[in-house]
Amino acid sequence: MPPATTDDVTAFHDLTLRPELLHAVTSLGYEEPTPIQKAAIPPLIAGHDLLGQAATGTGKTAAFALPILERLPASRPETAPMALVLVPTRELAIQVAEAIARYGRVLDARVVPIYGGQPIGRQLRALELGVDVVVATPGRALDHMRRGTLDLTQLTMVVLDEADEILDMGFAEDIETILEATPPERQTLLFSATMPARINGIASRHLTDPVRIHISQQTTVAGEPPLLRQNVYIVPRAYKPAALGRILDVEEPGSTIVFCRTREEVDQLTETLNGRGYRAEALHGGMGQEQRDRVMGRLRSGTADLLVATDVAARGLDVEQLTHVVNYNVPSAPEAYVHRVGRVGRAGREGVAITLSEPRETRLLKAIERVTRQRIAVEKVPSVAALREKRLASTRTALEQVLATTGLDQYRALVESLADSFDPLEIALAAIKMAHESRGAVTDEEEIPEVAPRIGRQLSGRRDGGRYDGGRPDGGRYDGGRRDGGRRDDHGSERCGRAPSGGGRPHSGGRPPANGMTRLFVGAGRGSGIRPQDLVGAITGESRLPGKEIGAIDIADRFSLVEVPHAAANDVIEALRGTMIKGKRTIVRRERGQLR
Repeated sequence: MPPATTDDVTAFHDLTLRPELLHAVTSLGYEEPTPIQKAAIPPLIAGHDLLGQAATGTGKTAAFALPILERLPASRPETAPMALVLVPTRELAIQVAEAIARYGRVLDARVVPIYGGQPIGRQLRALELGVDVVVATPGRALDHMRRGTLDLTQLTMVVLDEADEILDMGFAEDIETILEATPPERQTLLFSATMPARINGIASRHLTDPVRIHISQQTTVAGEPPLLRQNVYIVPRAYKPAALGRILDVEEPGSTIVFCRTREEVDQLTETLNGRGYRAEALHGGMGQEQRDRVMGRLRSGTADLLVATDVAARGLDVEQLTHVVNYNVPSAPEAYVHRVGRVGRAGREGVAITLSEPRETRLLKAIERVTRQRIAVEKVPSVAALREKRLASTRTALEQVLATTGLDQYRALVESLADSFDPLEIALAAIKMAHESRGAVTDEEEIPEVAPRIGRQLSGRRDGGRYDGGRPDGGRYDGGRRDGGRRDDHGSERCGRAPSGGGRPHSGGRPPANGMTRLFVGAGRGSGIRPQDLVGAITGESRLPGKEIGAIDIADRFSLVEVPHAAANDVIEALRGTMIKGKRTIVRRERGQLR
């Protein structure tokens, strides 16, 4: 079937939605559907499967939420859900569920999010009472299916949202299991910001003659060009904290997300930025859900300026007032860059994406430009003189705003008394100095050396015979990004990183773990059918560690070795204690000889 056309759709009433939904949408202040909504809603209402590619922030949630609610019967006594939406993270599960409930309030739609990190008893009670739409992370959905508490027999629609991220987190096998348990006559929708071969593989197996929609990244609301400025600064590693502070001082952003690679980096940079006078908050997988919710609340309320986060925040966070996204390091995968910068420049709002690059990371930047088909402008880090000029300009603007207001007469007597002893110009200069310094002016800034990009042998991120880390311990991609079981060497040893030499004794080729990482021993290997994605799925499903922070994985016949960040090791061991991996309970501990 050819792609859907949008020529005849100019307003929501052109989409033939039921009156209650039209009223709900317009009462929420929406006037015109976005391109993805124009293209997707008509074929979905007509009952077609759909494969949609669109960047974050283009309105995908409403594109599938409204057709789901359109099909909701007026009276539905069944307790089993009629629609299932699968998402990669708990944050996105909460947001999607809230959006569907908001649109469906006039229809009394029963929407329940189910995800890890929340007491399962609460979810069990909600499912028992009856539900129309379930929004779930794959691991928790599979858990409820095995318990017999999630009935998929009545499903008429299944949605995979952010499908590329779901696969990157190691849930490919879970998705296959879930889809195979759903009715064959269901309608299936698949949305993804990028379209790797694995997505097309799922589509060919589980979608029937789907309508294919591709909304260009150069298109936003009403077909207008995006208002996103993308800049990169080439900075030596040792000067990156100072460079970031300098850039933020000059940019004077509103709410900002700064993405880091590891939890340790997040905590260190948060402390540095707070010392510079910013109100920065950390967000990463080592924090409990309640603590993460409090952090997001402070960002949305404006009591925090900066959110310093790992990629756990890359999905599912929609901050209305967000103006800037900063990549503290160049993402090793172009798709990660797409998802990060998709946080800004949304729905017609202006936004800025800033990347700090070390000289050796030029090839990663070129790969990102090839995938996004957009040029990232190289800028110079502001000099000390430029920073001082900017701060003086800001002080002048603040003074002009005060001079334009009333209520200055109460200070007249003080100025007149000072004028008896000092020149009025000197009084003004002293007042300006006080105002300027109160705004956090720094006078002892060190110049940051200017460097040129450098092409190195390891810029593509591959090293150690397939270990893909780009010089960083955030792992999560093995053998060039594959999660289909790695590859085999000439001796049949399956590997992601250096191949273990077989047998039953832990061995990792004599190499130590990557910097900042701890190697864990898992008492199950290839003989038990263990594959890399099984370990990644178990860790991300049971602990708070995102897949992108998992390092090298070695799989031998009777054991496996997994590298995780030092700070997460105890949490991962505790989370996997008693957990079933490939249907069997197994030992999980630190590799012998490692310090705690």
